[in-house]
Amino acid sequence: MSKIQLLVVDDSSLMRRALVQLLSQDPELEVVATAANGRIALSQLDAHAVDAVLLDVEMPDLNGLETLQVIRDRGLNLPVIMFSTLTRPGVRTTVDSLLIGATDYVMKPDRRDAVESSIQNTLIPKIKQHVAAFREQQTSPANRVTANEFASQPALAPTDQQENTANRGRVSSAQIEIVVIASSTGGPNALMQLFTRIPQHLSAPILIVQHMPPVFTQQLAYRLSSKGNLITREAKHGERPDPGEVRIAPGDFHMAVTRTTQGCQTHLNQDPPEHSCRPAADVLFRSAAEAYGAGVLAVVLTGMGRDGLSGAEVIQQAGGQIIVQDQESCTVWGMPGAVATAGLADGIYPLDEIPYEIAKRVGRCNSRRNPK
Repeated sequence: MSKIQLLVVDDSSLMRRALVQLLSQDPELEVVATAANGRIALSQLDAHAVDAVLLDVEMPDLNGLETLQVIRDRGLNLPVIMFSTLTRPGVRTTVDSLLIGATDYVMKPDRRDAVESSIQNTLIPKIKQHVAAFREQQTSPANRVTANEFASQPALAPTDQQENTANRGRVSSAQIEIVVIASSTGGPNALMQLFTRIPQHLSAPILIVQHMPPVFTQQLAYRLSSKGNLITREAKHGERPDPGEVRIAPGDFHMAVTRTTQGCQTHLNQDPPEHSCRPAADVLFRSAAEAYGAGVLAVVLTGMGRDGLSGAEVIQQAGGQIIVQDQESCTVWGMPGAVATAGLADGIYPLDEIPYEIAKRVGRCNSRRNPK
């Protein structure tokens, strides 16, 4: 396997030197170019074929957000990892970068002595993960499942190992009472595209698990609410999910939904992580199946790993519906791919079709409240 070719972009010469020195110590990585600002970075991308970009946020001339936008506008589909400070403006800008297509982020430590640990223990593993996933995505077209291919496949007969695949392509007649969404790597951008297209006044609430730490989920909810078509907030413990509104699980808290004598309520807890994640989609999916039965529509968007798979099995057993994003439109097809290949998906759709598929399956209410 060839070395991972990297472009390092940071306006601090000290940080560039530290990044080059520490990244180059890994035998799988090679820094082929550096840049002090976004404008130089774009010229370096013209001159070098790279596998990933490490991009600072706050830079003169052309900042990280502006540089990322040009990279994506040029159609350069490669991992871009933001490297920014853990400040409120830094968090806001980092979330904005994820919304326009950054693959991931790593926060710069406040202390100089913690930089080496952050690069070695967090940044380098993320680089390898994302480049490996990107290479697999690019080199396995034979394994890619598109919406049209899925629609043309006949339903599979049950077997002892895969009895649930008999329901592929099924659309339940049960009324959808709640929509639960799982997303991870590439999720903020996918969620933004979804909620700027989804119709207003849905007749069911939407609950989301996006793998993100505290503070980031609050900023994500604010951005989705300000730019999207539905009221979106970070979830609070004990609140009632209202039709046509969206709640996002706060970072570091699992979100479940429980049925009480007063109706269904969100429940936040700090039980142990699942799949190394808190929040975890499986927690939400299992609880939704228990509370709503066949009235659940689960949506699995782009993301690395298998979170959501076991919860999707529970939803299918309860008679609910499950749709997933197709591989072609995913940043990483890990989470939706796990559900699809297990035979649990009732439909596989490109991202731009998912908002309309949700609206079709859920229906709309007569409320005319201002979505903002």
